[in-house]
Amino acid sequence: MTTIKDALTGILGNVTDDEPKSPMHIGEVMNLWLYHGTLTEANRYVEIALNTTTDDELIVALKHSFEDCSKQVAKIEDLFKKEGISLPPTPTPKPRSNPDDVPLGVKLTDDEIANGLSLKVVSAITLCASGISQAIRSDIGTMWLNFLLARVKFGAMLNSLMRKRGWIKVPPYYYSSKRSE
Repeated sequence: MTTIKDALTGILGNVTDDEPKSPMHIGEVMNLWLYHGTLTEANRYVEIALNTTTDDELIVALKHSFEDCSKQVAKIEDLFKKEGISLPPTPTPKPRSNPDDVPLGVKLTDDEIANGLSLKVVSAITLCASGISQAIRSDIGTMWLNFLLARVKFGAMLNSLMRKRGWIKVPPYYYSSKRSE
């Protein structure tokens, strides 16, 4: 069975196969720079979180996010190298440490870790949507679509874990004073 992602990627791929590649415009470059920075910052956060948590399911989610972000960063870096665009500066990776050695006043709770990661996913999804809307080159649009779908898929997995554990932050419910009966 064909997935929506496969169908959209196939359609865009067919359109772009014979299309001449113009240079990337400044918006395409800027969006990818911002997204690259967002992903590398998210991975530094994940490294810190892995040094803090001992929750097995949260560790699996963090590692999944790290792998997804690393793959997307590599794709952006490959594209930038091919296009002759300098790579953005990135923070250095954090060394691995034992979560039991982190002092309690510094240690993030699992709730804080999950919600922080959730905010990073929301930010990434927003940047993907912006990147898609501004992409002129079809290959760049296809890249953004794949990035978006990967982050949405991960976000759904994280949402499920957060609901299961009671970590999700729900705003107050709104009840209209003008309810229809």
